[in-house]
Amino acid sequence: MQPDAALVLAKNAKLDLVEVAPSAQPPVCRIMDFTKFKYDQERKERESRKHQKGGHLKEIRFKPKIEEHDYQFKLNHVKNFLKHKDKVKVTLFYRGREISHPEFGQRVIDRVIRDLSGAADIEKGPFREGKSIIVFFAPK
Repeated sequence: MQPDAALVLAKNAKLDLVEVAPSAQPPVCRIMDFTKFKYDQERKERESRKHQKGGHLKEIRFKPKIEEHDYQFKLNHVKNFLKHKDKVKVTLFYRGREISHPEFGQRVIDRVIRDLSGAADIEKGPFREGKSIIVFFAPK
């Protein structure tokens, strides 16, 4: 059908002439209500996103003066989150005068990175933000 005739048919039906396959020879067009079509597409996309099991972002907070048992406990939680395909944000938070010795916190962050090197990739960081050092980990 000629494009002019298709446009006349679409206007008479008070619908839109939509090009469906522009790369086909000749191009394929369809007469439809385009706004309704776009709405249905978005609804299907939203519905499919609703059923996805995806990586959530979990956060674990460390302090510079952390004891060994507490460190291992939190590290096991991080590994568990990574095992469930969640991304993990590790935050080392300085309180009060702890900020005057940033090397203690840096030591803890370096240890976390070293201990998680087999289970996770560093997505972003480590970087300082205010009174904290932040590292993002993604599962391997």
